[in-house]
Amino acid sequence: MEPKAEFDNYAEHYDELLRDPVRDGFAQDSEFFHRRKWILIADFLQRKALPAGKLGWLDVGCGKGELLRYGATHFGRVAGCDPSKEMVRNTGNVEVVLQESADVLPFSDASFDFVTAVCVYHHVEEAYRGPLTRDIHRVLRPGGIFCMIEHNPFNPATRLIVSRSPVDVDAHLLSSRRARRYAERGGFRPVESQYFLCLPEKFFDRIGRLEWFSRKLPLGGQYAMFGQK
Repeated sequence: MEPKAEFDNYAEHYDELLRDPVRDGFAQDSEFFHRRKWILIADFLQRKALPAGKLGWLDVGCGKGELLRYGATHFGRVAGCDPSKEMVRNTGNVEVVLQESADVLPFSDASFDFVTAVCVYHHVEEAYRGPLTRDIHRVLRPGGIFCMIEHNPFNPATRLIVSRSPVDVDAHLLSSRRARRYAERGGFRPVESQYFLCLPEKFFDRIGRLEWFSRKLPLGGQYAMFGQK
């Protein structure tokens, strides 16, 4: 199956298409959302004593590679794949491969130690979510970690932003519980889940650690689910 190509049409003006009064009030620009995800990932790796410098990281649906650039100097290898030809053209020096099938990744078996899929699954048709998860399992080495980050459907601000976003016209949000179910069916052992993006940028930079205490409550704009092969 060929993945949808609507993001080819969004690529040139992607950041502008994400603009929303609620979103703009939460953060100065999109960079905060990439930075916040990297902070979450780096914290997980540190707590689990995983040596990023010896690990290979694949970001599925990487877009323009913004998140990967945060980890480029920390991981032994970073790579991405995306079904949009136009998005892939704007990834700079990051290793990115075109993903020509929605549920098959363009990498060999056991190629990576850490795989992320950030705000990808809500664009994937239901019939292909399971096969995609199993293929993520395939490209991970034994003991590897899969991290799925998604919008929190229980957050009213998130639902409002998604409903008005032209890049989310096909979005079907999934709960943390459903994300965990996909992971389990795909062969992963759930490790942990946490909600984040509770605090706007101006507060997060001052008292960001407070989000840790609410990580189990479905309050944040997004959540992260970690599973192990």
